[in-house]
Amino acid sequence: IEGATGISVHNFSEKILEQVVHFHVMKLSGGFFLWVGSAPVLSNLAVSMSSKYDSMPLSTLVMGDPSNTAPNSLAQRLAKKTKKQVFVSYSLPMTDSSLSLLVENRIKKELELHPEHF
Repeated sequence: IEGATGISVHNFSEKILEQVVHFHVMKLSGGFFLWVGSAPVLSNLAVSMSSKYDSMPLSTLVMGDPSNTAPNSLAQRLAKKTKKQVFVSYSLPMTDSSLSLLVENRIKKELELHPEHF
């Protein structure tokens, strides 16, 4: 297809609170898919995108436990920051709220360092 861009993949890892956290970004046309986890599991999937009717992006859980709000809220904050459609799978234990904050800060750092991957 003329003018079509392929999917590009970007991976990075970081030790956060004594736990190795892996990040997998697939850049898509008009958005990106972000998987965050410590083991190769896809336990949930949320999608978020900007809406002309609301200042907060729309967000919904496509797959997973609805009581785990991490993928939805992360997708929503990233969609607001990037103005793109964002798919997020967040497969880390929800035991430590400081872990999720540090993980999100690491994603934002990667966004600033390598915006071409998002």
